[in-house]
Amino acid sequence: MGSHRRLAPSGFDRGATSALGVLSAAAAALGALTAVPASAAPHDDTRAEVDRLYEEAEKATEAFNEAGERAGSLRREVGDAQDRIARQQGHINDLREQLGSLAGAQYRSGGLDPSLALLFSDDPEEYLDKASVLDRITAHQAGELRELQEALRELAQERTEAAHKLAELEKSRKAVAGHKRAVEQKLARARQLLNALPSAERAAYDRASRSGRFDMPGLGAAVPASGRAAAALSAARSALGRPYVWGANGPSGFDCSGLMQWSYAQAGVSLPRTSQAQAHAGRRVPLSQAQPGDIVTYRSDASHVGMYAGNGQVIHAPYPGAPVRYDPVGMMPVSSVTRP
Repeated sequence: MGSHRRLAPSGFDRGATSALGVLSAAAAALGALTAVPASAAPHDDTRAEVDRLYEEAEKATEAFNEAGERAGSLRREVGDAQDRIARQQGHINDLREQLGSLAGAQYRSGGLDPSLALLFSDDPEEYLDKASVLDRITAHQAGELRELQEALRELAQERTEAAHKLAELEKSRKAVAGHKRAVEQKLARARQLLNALPSAERAAYDRASRSGRFDMPGLGAAVPASGRAAAALSAARSALGRPYVWGANGPSGFDCSGLMQWSYAQAGVSLPRTSQAQAHAGRRVPLSQAQPGDIVTYRSDASHVGMYAGNGQVIHAPYPGAPVRYDPVGMMPVSSVTRP
């Protein structure tokens, strides 16, 4: 996706750790962009605005991918926490049952030991803290009671942590929805601007946006750095011509980072979901030493990514309306080259 033409990339807050913070910045940028009427600029400026909208939409898409990945991770963590809570509750029930049997036996043999009254207390820990109580129970009983006390403490901690994760999950869900709206509005605005162009100008823009190659260019004598890189490159080539679909990671459509993730998955390699994370998913190499299968990220914020194919070419998913294709590696400023 993204502009390969005129504009320098806008800033991106690398230090943002909250998906909601990224969403606020995206919303502010969107407001500024959508305030420009289609009739306010000549056709060249309109095409530049479309390019910029595509670039901003790509950044919002990567933020959408990141928020979605975070939400998925939190869902798994919440599920694990709920399983642990269920197991701990079962353990506590077993302990209470064992201690209840002991209390019943003591009652039948001559009365309930006062120490076992803590079974009916709302705060066993406070009860156990009293030395006079500890003096009344046997070492075996004390061990069982302390085990119950520890189990209750662990259960309370698990429930607190689960509640925090559920709150984070809700924030991530809202962030996903917010990024989705930002992408949809930017792309809708781009389509609106393109539709306002005269038919000849629109046709010229469409031809330019599809200028990449779908056939096999001369890729030179360079060979992939590894067997898995060769397999990933083969998978990326098999996707040539498939549509750009924002938020998608194949096999019928892709966004830029989705194509990289899917291609390497076919080689048995698990890559992170976003272009920013993929930039760190391996060993960095200079562009001059790039080999087929290496991951090339673009712009200072690493918001676009492609796969080096050899002889100065990359395979990538450019932006809506421009399917997976070859383009020159220097189509926009290179941020890094990574070898998974």
